[in-house]
Amino acid sequence: MILDRTIAPPSQTIEQVSIPKAEKTLLDNQIPVFMIKAGEQPVMRLELIFDAGSRFENKTGESFFAAKMLSEGTSKHTATGISEHFDSFGAFLEISQAVERLTITVHGLTRHLPELLPLLLEMITDSVIPESELQVQKNITSQNLKINLEKSSYVAGQVFREQIYGVNHPYGKSLTLALIDDITRNDVTDFYEKHIKGKGFKIFISGKFGNEEVQALNRYLGRTPVEFQQHQHLIDTSANITHPESILVERTENLQSSIRLGKKLFGRTHPDYFKFMVTNTVFGGYFGSRLMKNIREEKGFTYGISSGLVPQKEGGYLVMGTDVKKEFTQQTLDEILKEINLLQTVPVEEEELETAKNYMIGSFVGSLNTPFEIADRQKIIILDDLPADFYDNYIQKVRAVTPMDVLEMANTYFKPENLFEVVVGGK
Repeated sequence: MILDRTIAPPSQTIEQVSIPKAEKTLLDNQIPVFMIKAGEQPVMRLELIFDAGSRFENKTGESFFAAKMLSEGTSKHTATGISEHFDSFGAFLEISQAVERLTITVHGLTRHLPELLPLLLEMITDSVIPESELQVQKNITSQNLKINLEKSSYVAGQVFREQIYGVNHPYGKSLTLALIDDITRNDVTDFYEKHIKGKGFKIFISGKFGNEEVQALNRYLGRTPVEFQQHQHLIDTSANITHPESILVERTENLQSSIRLGKKLFGRTHPDYFKFMVTNTVFGGYFGSRLMKNIREEKGFTYGISSGLVPQKEGGYLVMGTDVKKEFTQQTLDEILKEINLLQTVPVEEEELETAKNYMIGSFVGSLNTPFEIADRQKIIILDDLPADFYDNYIQKVRAVTPMDVLEMANTYFKPENLFEVVVGGK
């Protein structure tokens, strides 16, 4: 049979997607385990999630370096020994941190989980934070930061967050070379003792596993007494920032400017979340968006421009960003404002709106192909205290958005006078 490429393949509308729910159990010490059993391959992903992000620091950098140092040595294993142990079982260890949390992640074959857990237990109960290894990590971090500070896009993002939140807010503060240099072993050890060692955490395990693996989790991680800490909501000091400013970080040697426009907004729990997400997709949320058509395709000012909502545990922010030749900086800013005005005054055509919705739904469905991707969705629900059916209703809520909803969202949340503007380069 010869394929006729002039005829589009048959398609159908996606109306409903059912995501496997996370099963919950408790270890003997009351640590919660959230289980997503899916997939056919005998592999698993284990995540230990601590409330030990940068918002809990007394000194900027403590959480970051605590994450770096967890795999750098215990009283029984050196950094090399830890690395070799995970390698010997074909497992991959990753430790990361952000504002809210510090996460230890292990990917590997399910059958090797019992051999990996004892060392994980050592890392969270017996890390020794070697001085020599800390100095190595500080040097690496400083060198990486120096490289990043040469990138206008990195600086633009940093300055933008500082503007909308303030430099002392957990969502606005950043590591600096001086702060890196100022971090000591005592600082990192103190953070480890207060927020990781002997403290409660959440476990997420996804993939193909059974009762034997859950019993192993209890055997190694469920027998140590832990303390569960109560955390207060963030104090929003950014409320004092009432007048958006236009910030220019002049870099005469740059050929390009990095542009950031946006404002503090909200997260997934807000009642306007889905209507806003559809509106933003039309405006700048995908390759076929208005910003891309205008500023990339018609004007040729940039290779790419986007607008997006960054949801956070407590709030979130809207950011529009692009890199352009310096001589096109002001024209690009003018065109962004022009597109905002059109979004606020002319109702979006049904065909354009439907295309944006289909993109969102297709991307959502396409992000549920593996057990780990499914676990990521359930993790968002659990960690951000969302309704259990949040993603079950995703498609219906996206499809329900109307042109009048888009007009309302544009006039409510895209007001130019409320947008912070950061340019790194020149105008």
